[in-house]
Formats: sequence, C-alpha cells, structure tokens
Amino acid sequence: MWSSVFIHSLEHPAGGYKKIFESCDELAEPIPAHVSGKIPAWLTGSLLRVGPGLFEIGDEPFYHIFDGQALIHKFDLKDGHVTYYRRFIRTDAYVRAMTEKRIVITEFGTAAYPDPCKNIFSRFFTYFQGIEVTDNCLVNIYPIGEDFYACTETNYITKVDPDTLETIKKVDLCNYLSVNGVTAHPHTEPDGTVYNIGNCFGKNMSLAYNIVKIPPPQDDKSDPIEKSKVLVQFPSSERFKPSYVHSFGMTENYFVFVETPVKINLLKFLTSWSIRGTNYMDCFESNDKMGTWFHLATKNPGEYIDHKFRTSAFNLFHHINCYEDQGFIVVDLCTWKGHDFVYNYLYLANVRQNWDEVKKAAMRAPQPEVRRYVLPLDIHREEQGKNLVSLPYTTATAVMCSDGSVWLEPEVLFSGPRQAFEFPQINYKKYCGKNYTFAYGLGLNHFVPDRICKLNVKSKETWIWQEPDAYPSEPLFVQSPDAKDEDDGVLLSIVVKPGVTQRPAFLLILNATDLTEIARAEVDVMIPVTLHGMYKP
Repeated sequence: MWSSVFIHSLEHPAGGYKKIFESCDELAEPIPAHVSGKIPAWLTGSLLRVGPGLFEIGDEPFYHIFDGQALIHKFDLKDGHVTYYRRFIRTDAYVRAMTEKRIVITEFGTAAYPDPCKNIFSRFFTYFQGIEVTDNCLVNIYPIGEDFYACTETNYITKVDPDTLETIKKVDLCNYLSVNGVTAHPHTEPDGTVYNIGNCFGKNMSLAYNIVKIPPPQDDKSDPIEKSKVLVQFPSSERFKPSYVHSFGMTENYFVFVETPVKINLLKFLTSWSIRGTNYMDCFESNDKMGTWFHLATKNPGEYIDHKFRTSAFNLFHHINCYEDQGFIVVDLCTWKGHDFVYNYLYLANVRQNWDEVKKAAMRAPQPEVRRYVLPLDIHREEQGKNLVSLPYTTATAVMCSDGSVWLEPEVLFSGPRQAFEFPQINYKKYCGKNYTFAYGLGLNHFVPDRICKLNVKSKETWIWQEPDAYPSEPLFVQSPDAKDEDDGVLLSIVVKPGVTQRPAFLLILNATDLTEIARAEVDVMIPVTLHGMYKP
C-alpha cells in the first residue's frame, strides 16, 4: 500500500493488460481456488461479475470493449473455501452467433452485416427491416424482486440463476414501460424497490428521460416488473438528440440527472442504421456549446423541479453518491473533462496497444477528475452574482446568472494526470443518498486498471493497493456483520496477473479500512476484464 504521491510512476512496458481483452472458454463446473491468508468466517456468499468473454466469432472480430459476448463469473465463499465458475450468458446475440458462426446482431462498436450466403434481394430487405437491438448483457447484474438480471443499456435484460449461472429468459422492458432502454446502474432501496432511468422517444419525436420504479418483492409472488411504472420525466435539452446517460443520482427525497454534451443523433440512429452497416458508436456526437446541465426531481410524489443548473462540459459515467444537507444537494461524480466522448478511446485496438501508444492516446483523451457539485434547492430570493452555497465544508459554488440559471463550479476531490478514480463504490446499504465519508474505486492509469483506491471525500486522503503487473477490477464493499464505522468491512476484487505461469488470476480480499490484504483465492485460469457486479450473501 502506498499513498497517492507514488501512484503516477507505475509503468506497464510488458503490456500484460492486453491479456484481459482476450477470449476465454467457459467452465464445465466450478474449480477450487488456492487460498492464502484467512478469509473472515462471516464472509459467506457469492461474488457475481459480468464482462466481455468472447472477443471474436470465428474470424470476425469485435471492435469495442463493450462488444465482447457476456460472460458471468462467480466466486463462491464458504467456510474459508473458495470456488470459481463462469458461463456465457445465452443471449440471442450469443446463441445466434454460435449457430451461424458469425456476428449476427450489431453491438456497440461492431456492425453486423447480412448473411453473405443470402441472395441480393433478401440481403436488401434485411437492411430495411431496421434495427435489431442487442441483448448482450455484459455490463452489470442486479436483483429485481427475488430474481437476478444481467443487463446492458438497451431495453433487454436477461434473467439468470445466480447459483447455476444458467440463462433463464430475456425480458423486454418495452412491454411494461415507456422507455427505449435503461441504464445498467439502477438504485435499490432497503425494501427492494428499484429505480432506473432511460431515454424515451415519445409522440411526434418528443424526447425525455424517464425515471422508472419497479416495486419490491410481491406478497403474491408475482413479477414486480409487471407492476413497474414511470415515476417522473426529465425534459431533454435537444429535440432529436438525447444525451448518453450511464447512471443517475438518488438522495432520500430527490433524483439527480446530469445531462452531458455527449449526444445520440436520433435521426442518424433511425435512418443510417438500416441503410449502411452502422453501429451504436457511429450515432454519437458531441455538442460543443451546451456544457453540462443538472436536473432535479422529487421522489414522492415524482415531480420535476424547474431550476436551471449549468456548468462546463464533461463526460459522466458513474455517480459516486449524493445527499441532502441544510437545503442543498451534494453530488459527487467521476467526471472526464470536455465534450469529446471517452468511449472513442475504448476500442480494443487502442487498449491492446503497446504501453507507449496507450499513454499517447490517453494524453489526447478527456482528463479524469473526481468532483463535488452543490445544488441549492431554494434559489428564488437570491440576487445575481452571489455564491448561494453556504455549506462550511466545501469550496463548490453555485452563482445566480442574469438569465435565471445557476452556474455551478465544483470542488475537486481527486485529480492526478491521466489517473482516474473510476468504477466507484460506497457502503451502499447504509450510506446511499446519505452524508458519507468513504468511496472506493478502480484506479485507471492511462485507461489501464492497475490499482484499487480508497478516497476520504471529506479530507481527500487516499489509500492505494497495488502490485506490479497486476490488473484488478472494480472493488465491491461488503460490510462486516458487527460494523460500527462506515468502512468496517472488506473489499472484493478480481485481480489478473498475466505474467505468472501458475494461477494467473485471483479473488482479492482487502480490509476496507486501510486496504491491507486479508486473503487471496487464486485460480489456474485467466480471467478477462469484468465491468460490474454484486455480492450476494
């Protein structure tokens, strides 16, 4: 463990990180892990993770990090023993690709072309049937009611069995809700109520962002998804161009939606798709004039608050946390400065380059920064030019402009040149939507995940876990049963060490207080990159 001053110097000339972007086979049955250290007796459950596991079909490659076919991973912990298991999720995208031995459904950055064996007329008609949306659920897994779903960002989620990892069924949320897709980062309340946000293309091409509510497990054992509803709607700043939305914020009484300048060109999406071999990435563009807008809505009842909060342009993928304090909403975010889309730098060709080239590309990309914004709730009576934020512990400001909008400037909580604190996690069960102190994250060094970080958002103190040529995943926090403090618990992360010949991957268990190692459970297989996941007790 080192303090943050040393984290910038770690280099990766061997390029071992390329191995986490290579295809692997699924396992026929769980394999035992070799445990060193002592796993806490109370830590009994499963770490479930998803990510891409198949990066080509035959000789057809996928091009983007979000295109590889969904692979679900599971580390089971019981009585100090650990097993590891993984299976491909039997999505339509995967099954049809395996059957036809080619890419059949267009993914995020890879276009599928009509079957070359068909004649020209049937190929022509295939083009004009329009868009076939992918169900490749490689981004996250979360519970709804008594069930577990793997998801991406389209309207399809896939029910999986968390014990056997079998694929149960595909669910189209459009059958129940007015949304065209939802994020892979829902919020869950203690009773099991699930909230999410998604784009909605309505009548006359009107555009909005809908917060949807899925009720908790039902007494009559019916499916909560069937009782889901739209709770509140956020307006869009542009009529034909929704912003890309990856996550949102939730406090005890409010929803926070950040509308960034990264846009989906709907007309391009709906027209060019069916004529040329276009993919999702081709339909993104940046609005270099709008900056970033913050929107608020109340939770109960769901009502949009028509305050205009504005700030300079940034990309946003992950909210860390937000909470209410003395008439303000504090919003902590992992931002990337500017309007250039970060996903442009996440093509597999980029992240598989040699280290010097990876560094060069990261120099051109938007720069990461952890920021705190503060939104005043009562802004009617204040005069122009005055900072409306009176919280004593932050330097973030909110200033009333002559046009009635409020200009926000952030407090920077963490910043290092091309060093990102990303994939953030907190003690979610106890501190989601509440005033909190600690965030945990995956450290990206020029986009290469090479450390685990802990950040005190009040003092800005940082802790680091790092090993040479080791590539961890998002650290998940699990609270210890007799916890008194916010950070009483452990962090779970899958770490890959491609350079070692035996047992190149392991489940790492860290003390969440100081990031010292408690135990590791090593397995004799490579594990590719995983994006998000959950711990199931």
